[in-house]
Amino acid sequence: MKKQFLLCLVISSFFWSSSFAQKAKLAYADKQYDNYAFVDAIQTYERLAAKGYESADMYMKLGNAYYFNSDFEMAAHSYEKLYQLQPELASEYYYRYAQSLKSIGKEKEAATVLAKFESKSSGDSRGKRLKKNTSYLEGIKANVGSYTIENAGINSKYSDYGSAIVDDKLIFTSARDIGGVVESKDAWTGEHFTNLYDAVVNQELIPSNPKRYDANINSKFHEATPVFTKDGNTMYFTRNNYLDGKKGKDVNKVMLLKIYKATLVDKRWTNVTELPFNSDNFSSAHPALSPDEQTLYFSSDRPGTIGQSDLYKVSINSNGTYGKPVNLGAEINTEGRETFPFVTKDNQLYFASDGHPGLGGLDIFTTKINNDGTFDEVENEGAEVNSPKDDFGYYRDSETNKGFFSSNRDGGLGSDDIYRFNRKDKCKQILKGTITDKASGAVLAGVQMVLLNKKYEVIGETTTDTSGKYNFKVDCRKTYSVRATKEGYISKEVTIKMPEITGETTVDLQLEASICKVTVGDDLGKCFGIKMIYFDLGKSNIRKEAAMDLDKILDVLQQIPTMKIDIRSHTDCRQTAVYNLALSERRAKATIAWLVSKGIDKSRLTGKGYGESQLINDCGCEPTNQSNCTEEQHQMNRRSEFIITAL
Repeated sequence: MKKQFLLCLVISSFFWSSSFAQKAKLAYADKQYDNYAFVDAIQTYERLAAKGYESADMYMKLGNAYYFNSDFEMAAHSYEKLYQLQPELASEYYYRYAQSLKSIGKEKEAATVLAKFESKSSGDSRGKRLKKNTSYLEGIKANVGSYTIENAGINSKYSDYGSAIVDDKLIFTSARDIGGVVESKDAWTGEHFTNLYDAVVNQELIPSNPKRYDANINSKFHEATPVFTKDGNTMYFTRNNYLDGKKGKDVNKVMLLKIYKATLVDKRWTNVTELPFNSDNFSSAHPALSPDEQTLYFSSDRPGTIGQSDLYKVSINSNGTYGKPVNLGAEINTEGRETFPFVTKDNQLYFASDGHPGLGGLDIFTTKINNDGTFDEVENEGAEVNSPKDDFGYYRDSETNKGFFSSNRDGGLGSDDIYRFNRKDKCKQILKGTITDKASGAVLAGVQMVLLNKKYEVIGETTTDTSGKYNFKVDCRKTYSVRATKEGYISKEVTIKMPEITGETTVDLQLEASICKVTVGDDLGKCFGIKMIYFDLGKSNIRKEAAMDLDKILDVLQQIPTMKIDIRSHTDCRQTAVYNLALSERRAKATIAWLVSKGIDKSRLTGKGYGESQLINDCGCEPTNQSNCTEEQHQMNRRSEFIITAL
């Protein structure tokens, strides 16, 4: 963009150019229905916690259960315990903990946790972004083939940039030589001051016959980057601090930039006025309108700016007044330059930045403006509209996907040129999957599926069909979380970064029943994922982690006093068959003794050690006591079972 974008705020510097399912109904221990008992795993975890057991996994499940059910006080308590046990957590747990604290009025504590969520290191946000996204170049190049680009055909050897469409005309900015007796040039660039020009466009948005725009708008100083209301009767544009023949300067005697408004009367622009949030002491420039025309976006270096220039928004009130400018925040703005905003009819924000990871100079970036005013993840628009030079001034018709952008890339006619493009449909993905019961493998219909963006905000909801299937339409390269919730099951959530090409991505989820339905002959241990009661090598002493699993069995036996179980202990084939049988027998007896010591009547318990006599695969060792099986295969045979014999 040459000097008009590189020089800092001088007359020639044309500004720097972003539930858990409702808690399962409590199944009281003595309730029976058609010979089935209902074991509420969550309630068991709560009772274990009350006994003083501490497990990060347990508190994670409890925290999620309360959080998804909007019981933020209990969620905060559970996440606090989780944080104490495991200070380094996945980022979403810092977020949920902070949100829970905020919801119960603990703002100070929430701020501390949120800071942990936002970043675990201090420093420049640009460095953070680069550190966070080390493969950003691959993402930028992944969109190659999305654009067909060509010179707009109206460029001069001088600077031409910026685009707006009104009344079948392309309105753009140019420093081209218009002739005349006295040539007015910018001493810094050696080019003429920029004025607005128009060119007729056909249905393909191909411009032709450029000529100077309305003389009531153009002055002897810079004009640029207009935006028009849909009726074409109001225009906002950028100009140096100059109105009605009077120049305004800052304390350093520099004419900065301001945003002006004009109205169309009898096909001529009149009533040029500056907007009230301008100032002689900082610049405001490059206006853009929201689709409903109730918000004006612009770039400024006003006090409170994060970087060299930031994007702001200001409300346009129905009575013609304006609200207070609001910085778009650190999600959009960096310590660098954010400038040239543009908003499509479908509320997609485009802007130029040299602070977000790009190819060099200013790159064009985009993000979705959500209905609540928040933004989706900022994305680089790709390696075709962006180059190692400055790329900016993006305009796109969201219905035809045709538009313009400006660049000083190599191969142009002047310092900045306007390029026209056709853009293919944006890279899209289908995020789909099947939800099943973890224990039985049966598909689950009617599961509530929630799609969340990178900030853990809900952006989509659906339910699984009769085949247990779901799908969401999502964007390539973005990070999403998908959450599955169903009454009687523990909610599950996974995070995934979408691929960089159009296609489908499958994320299947298995839900673990929070209410475990069991009957005579079932293994009670499966309700809690107990595959094995662990003992020290070659011993039958109850270890601490084994006691916690046994306490789950104890809790169920206490809640359902009619339940009887047969405890079966199995080994793999290593060591001799005689040794393994004796060891498993001792372990079965030790398990029974532990439960009896906790108050369970011995008449409710039977048990036996089976050694290696009931292997569930082909990993036998006799007669050599050796096997070629892997450790994982042997592990399948080392198991503990709690078979229900009576209800």
